[in-house]
Amino acid sequence: MFTVEQIKAAHSKVKSGADFPSYIKEIKLLGVTHYEAYVTDGHIDYHGANDYIAKVPAKYDPLVIADTAKSDEFKAELVAHQQGKTDFLTFIKMCATFGIEKWAICMDKMTCTYYDKAGNELLVEQIPH
Repeated sequence: MFTVEQIKAAHSKVKSGADFPSYIKEIKLLGVTHYEAYVTDGHIDYHGANDYIAKVPAKYDPLVIADTAKSDEFKAELVAHQQGKTDFLTFIKMCATFGIEKWAICMDKMTCTYYDKAGNELLVEQIPH
């Protein structure tokens, strides 16, 4: 099964949102079935077969997530990030400001779903593959 070190090695190749699809392909090959990334502190739970979980600990000091999501503003900034116009930390701060609590990646469906603090789906995107 995959390790946190393997995940980190794959993630180290991501320089902008434009690199995300190749990262997803690489970790899917490692056996990741889905994962949740939490905006608050950057911790991520990677899931594999047979209830396997590899947990990546917090990466930065906690951010305050806005109580009310601003999905139109978020979507506009997300497009800019995916085009490589912002770095990851800028993207994370933008997510917090616009009320994004986490995103979940599903390898089978090749989707990325963004959620607010209430657990509402704000956006479901297809990951290019």
